Amino acid sequence: MNPNKVYLTQTDTTVGFLSQDKKKLNKIKNRPLNQPVLREVDSLETLKRFVRVPGKYKKMLRRAKKTTFIFPNGESYRVVKDERHLEFLKKFKWMYSTSANLHKKRFDEVWAREQADIIVEDKRGLFEGEPSSIFKLSKNKIKRIR
Repeated sequence: MNPNKVYLTQTDTTVGFLSQDKKKLNKIKNRPLNQPVLREVDSLETLKRFVRVPGKYKKMLRRAKKTTFIFPNGESYRVVKDERHLEFLKKFKWMYSTSANLHKKRFDEVWAREQADIIVEDKRGLFEGEPSSIFKLSKNKIKRIR
């Protein structure tokens, strides 16, 4: 499996594009190439390779499900706990992830399949689900974004 390919798969929240090449994901979605993209990680150990978790939020982060955290450095991460999606993600340890739709548009399965290099489907198929909750962390406070 090539981490730089674009995969279309059902994530823990909704159908998404995943790759370790964020420029490809931004190009597909017609966004600026340098726009930040969420990273999904397979464990807290992997997360520690990228960012330091402020001590007062460690317990919250450990227990969170389907929740994205924006860290003080401006990068966003989600620790995946969904078993089906985790099975795929563990092959790479981490991947950039974005919803499989054009920027600010609804999910179109035909368009999404055309954009992906590889389609990964399980028995659930591909469906538009609830987006993750988003919290912005700072050294002193936490702010709910979505």
